[in-house]
Amino acid sequence: MHTSTTSTAALEPWSIEQLQQATQGYWLNDKKPAGQIKRILTDSRDAEAGDAFLALKGERFDAHDFIAQVAAQGCDIAIVSRPVDADICQLVVEDTRLALGLLGAYRRQQNPQLKVIALTGSSGKTTTKEMLGSILSRLAPTLVTRGNLNNDLGVPVMLLELRSEHQYAVMELGASHQGEIDYTSNMVQPHVAGIINIGTAHLGEFGGRDGICRAKSEIYAHISETSIIPAADDFAEAIRAAVRTEKSLSFGTGGEVYASDMVLEAQSSSFTLNTPQGSKTVQLPFAGEHNVENATAAAAFALAIGINLDDIVAGLEQAVGAKGRLNFIPHKEFLFIDDTYNANPGSMRAAAEVLAQQQGIRVMVTGDIGELGSSAAIEHYKLGRDLVSVKGINFVVAVGEFAPAAQEGARSTQYGKKMQAFLNQEQALPFLIDLIETHHPQPISLLFKGSRYTHMETLMAALMEKL
Repeated sequence: MHTSTTSTAALEPWSIEQLQQATQGYWLNDKKPAGQIKRILTDSRDAEAGDAFLALKGERFDAHDFIAQVAAQGCDIAIVSRPVDADICQLVVEDTRLALGLLGAYRRQQNPQLKVIALTGSSGKTTTKEMLGSILSRLAPTLVTRGNLNNDLGVPVMLLELRSEHQYAVMELGASHQGEIDYTSNMVQPHVAGIINIGTAHLGEFGGRDGICRAKSEIYAHISETSIIPAADDFAEAIRAAVRTEKSLSFGTGGEVYASDMVLEAQSSSFTLNTPQGSKTVQLPFAGEHNVENATAAAAFALAIGINLDDIVAGLEQAVGAKGRLNFIPHKEFLFIDDTYNANPGSMRAAAEVLAQQQGIRVMVTGDIGELGSSAAIEHYKLGRDLVSVKGINFVVAVGEFAPAAQEGARSTQYGKKMQAFLNQEQALPFLIDLIETHHPQPISLLFKGSRYTHMETLMAALMEKL
């Protein structure tokens, strides 16, 4: 597992007994290390003396192959699902993936002081999580999911970072298959949890939005206090039916926590936040109506966990976006908007609305959206049709395998000429340079967005370099 997910904070050590108790494993040849374990990790490159290396097995790799290497680095323990010929103490477990989950759950249970929020949804999870992190960490030490550590491996990796001073945890839960959220939310044991929305991300795995709704709704089986519901979502009724707690709180249009008097600026927004505790004006340092919606979701989660309205407003007003999430980067006389962190059809349309608010010539540069399964071509067709129809967008430059499908969609409208399609970034770059040279010295705003695997930030950086 060569994704460096290691925290820099000092972690709370594990005793040998705790390690065995949590994983339900046994020590090979009864050979146990002396002393405490400072951390458990899954990246062999970071393993050193005092660590326990947990060997995961994936489809294309098997970290059991790295155990001799971690032993040479001075690592004391390997947690394995089969014994390995290496000079290292080995804790043998049935399944290392499940052992990681057991270790995460054990650490969660050892921190009864913790108030836990868990959230899932098709889009807006990361931004809502960052907003909640901003609200809660003003008040007390808070653990917040980093990056995209939101799956059956990432969630326990985050839980391993819990320390006794943490008072709050905000855990983002993702789903790429049925049963995954059931597994992670059971591990996290949230007090307050819920779905932000049901979109079209991951359509391929779930065979449609009903399947996505069922997968995400697994979160409601494991909440001890309050369930959060998106009042305006297409699937609000199905979501309400999944709720098992006595207490619930809804957000969005028609909900108990909602926005009114919205004013959308080019790079920020203001609105009135209406809640059962009263109403307050919020100056939000985020652009786009979708981010006002994310802020009302964050407010609902925070209210449900006992945070007062003034603290919520102060936290929202100080919130900072995640890297690659609508970051505004002035470069020479141009504005670059980096929204390359990830993409799904809903967030792509929301980004277009933000671009439409900017100055000058507005250019949207899109990469493919992944995980749409057999719906990929039709979803890109619809996206192409919708993006060129956004009032105020002058050009759409689609890049990738599904760019031709997007272009077909664009041509089904009267705005077909707005879109250019390229199969790769190398072909798109000269066109973008030419586009800028043609319209210079007018102000130009460019927004880059695509699924993570398309690395649209590479194209953005290459263009910035050439200007």
